[in-house]
Amino acid sequence: MSSRPHRDTIFPEQGEILSHQAFDGDQYILRTEAPECARHARPGSFIHVQVAPFRPLRRPISIMRTSPDGGWVEILYKVVGEGTRLLAQRRPGETLDILGPIGRPFSFHPGRRRPLLIGGGVGMPPMIFAAQQLAGDRRFDPLVILGSEVPFPFRPEPSKILLPDMPDGVIAGMPLLDEWGIPGRLASQQAFPGCHQGYVTDLARHWLQSLDADNLGQVELFACGPHPMLEAVAALAAEFGLPCQVSLEEFMACGVGGCAGCAVEVATPEGVRMQRVCVDGPVFDARAVFG
Repeated sequence: MSSRPHRDTIFPEQGEILSHQAFDGDQYILRTEAPECARHARPGSFIHVQVAPFRPLRRPISIMRTSPDGGWVEILYKVVGEGTRLLAQRRPGETLDILGPIGRPFSFHPGRRRPLLIGGGVGMPPMIFAAQQLAGDRRFDPLVILGSEVPFPFRPEPSKILLPDMPDGVIAGMPLLDEWGIPGRLASQQAFPGCHQGYVTDLARHWLQSLDADNLGQVELFACGPHPMLEAVAALAAEFGLPCQVSLEEFMACGVGGCAGCAVEVATPEGVRMQRVCVDGPVFDARAVFG
């Protein structure tokens, strides 16, 4: 048996781009054929995408949704540089070259039956993927809080799932989460209708403060987003004495553990060590990263 748990778990695939939708704020949702990746991906996994045939250096992008039966994976990304600009030019019917799934995913523990999933900006996809995995699993009763400072890449609508422990007027949610039966609410500082005016951590704190001791003891936090947001989520978890897993965003070159260009300091039982975000993560215990 290999001593490396990620060995033989990453699949090179070339599949047809099935759809590619543009949204406000230079955001895109792309769906591509990738049957092996769709079967093996877990929330927190990402794919390494060749953005154009003449650009061999790939880009890491989190998986937002999969269909193991349909053999496709879906990603959400924002144009932030030349690579994602080239990816945005790709059209349905073209072939996309990917490696995936890559990375250590989130772990859900039935002893903590109330997962709180927090996603910010392009950190939303892993939380949506986590909600997809938890949908219909009666062992868990999750809540999803998503935040964005640009228009959401979906039309926020009043959620059909009532949440009495939310601030007055915070009613907007993601329609897909409603379809899955997963409660969710949105936060932003841009005064979007029905959204909480503030940070995702403000809304999360409001909800946590509404819980009695027994229910609070059932919560575990999961988060992906910009570094300052993750640091704030880790502090929130420490404030309430709750476990927390975070998915880090980091620049990557090879994306499969060979170059160690994405290494970060992580506390381990043997002391502080440098670990690679691509294959040792991207999911880490928040205390190991933020103290």
